[in-house]
Amino acid sequence: MQYSTYGRHTVVDVWGVDSSFLDNVDFLRLIMVNAAEKSGATVLSVIHKKFDPSGCSILVLLSESHLSIHTYPEEGFAAIDGYTCGTRVDPKIAVDYLVDIIKPKKMYTKTLIRGSNEIDVLD
Repeated sequence: MQYSTYGRHTVVDVWGVDSSFLDNVDFLRLIMVNAAEKSGATVLSVIHKKFDPSGCSILVLLSESHLSIHTYPEEGFAAIDGYTCGTRVDPKIAVDYLVDIIKPKKMYTKTLIRGSNEIDVLD
């Protein structure tokens, strides 16, 4: 079997998100798993860390790579990261699903094309 090193890596900074969303680890775990499944990815495991006094990090390990979020509720900010190897799963589908739910006031997105020589950056 021939394997491809091609992958897409979508990174998003979101601002102006309701802090109650960003500090609710159970809610975020649920929507992150749903996001991964909607993109067609295979979820292998989910780990999380709730920080004191606020914020959390969640990693959804995928057969295709990963989906993660790191939150700063006191700033209304989250960093979202989705990377998938191959062409079957598009991480932007998962990231867009998350953004549609948490409804940031501002967001900045870049997609990196990896594994095809130099890293290409798309807006």
